[in-house]
Amino acid sequence: MTSPLDHLPLSVREKVRRARTQVAELHAELPKWGLVVWAAGNVSQRVVVNAESGPGLGDLLVIKPSGVTYDELTPESMVVCDLQGSLIDGDRSPSSDTAAHAYVYRHMPEVGGVVHTHSTYATAWAARGEAIPCVLTMMADEFGGPVPVGPFAIIGDDSIGRGIVETLRESRSPAVLMQNHGPFTIGRTAEAAVKAAVMVEEVARTVHVSRQLGEPIPIAQTHIDHLYDRYQNVYGQH
Repeated sequence: MTSPLDHLPLSVREKVRRARTQVAELHAELPKWGLVVWAAGNVSQRVVVNAESGPGLGDLLVIKPSGVTYDELTPESMVVCDLQGSLIDGDRSPSSDTAAHAYVYRHMPEVGGVVHTHSTYATAWAARGEAIPCVLTMMADEFGGPVPVGPFAIIGDDSIGRGIVETLRESRSPAVLMQNHGPFTIGRTAEAAVKAAVMVEEVARTVHVSRQLGEPIPIAQTHIDHLYDRYQNVYGQH
């Protein structure tokens, strides 16, 4: 049985193959860190298609199929869509969040990965429609300030994607809490977006616990800026 991918250049097909493997592996990180239950949540990765690959051929995305539990996921089960969210290759329907992911990729070309979870503490903040205040140096490092809240939107079309883009364009945060829904995270790679999903749950839990003890102490903006710059440009291996 032929696939639309069969007509693409070998270099593109190899990129898709690698992306399917990586996205399958990254999905395993979500239950590992307690960010999802059953079949909820998804990771996607952009596949950059160079202009020389063919006229009119745009970037693609690889994402989890809808309603499939994590134990069932394999590289072969991942589906490939264009950046309108239309299925290009795969035996199953794409995630119900595909339109949101596709909208982010179309409007934020620097983004290479998108993650959505229903992790408990971050989703609890989203249910209240409340941003997570920047009261931890870890938050200054990772998010450059508070984790913002995006507008309420219905699943199924690109409304969620529009809310993500509109909110994160005005923020240094790679995470947004979509009101009454849950966290979405972005990154230059899918792995970076998964890391942001892990970190937003950690700070959501810690700040919640802190509030049970009293009012957390905010960090001054000058300190946030310094911490963010250091972490993004100096910390780690370069």
